[in-house]
Amino acid sequence: MSSLLYVRFQSPTRSPRGHFPGVFALANGLAREGRLSGPEHAVWRASNDWYDTHVTDPSTVDPRVYDATLNPGAAAWFRATATGLLTRVLPYLEILSAHEVPCVRLESSAPGRIVYADADQVVAVPAAP
Repeated sequence: MSSLLYVRFQSPTRSPRGHFPGVFALANGLAREGRLSGPEHAVWRASNDWYDTHVTDPSTVDPRVYDATLNPGAAAWFRATATGLLTRVLPYLEILSAHEVPCVRLESSAPGRIVYADADQVVAVPAAP
């Protein structure tokens, strides 16, 4: 078993498409639906801008990483060592909580078949149930 630990924040329930939306998708959904207050929208926008600047979007490195046929259910996980990135998830969790959108923290040393990796994160395809 790997000694590396990975962390993911996601909905505890599957979406209609069959996957568990992550924290960013959940918060982006609230913003897209116009449900954020002015201050919440400002925090969400600033947080998204920060992540866009400081974290690689795996799909810009490999456009197939989230391909549903090649990598069904692929999901991004933070490396537990990426503490600066993990700390910045808190505002998203606060927004979700304020809107009663459930989000759980998962930790795993075996998130699945890793199809992308960098210093801060991995994208893994979960093992078949």
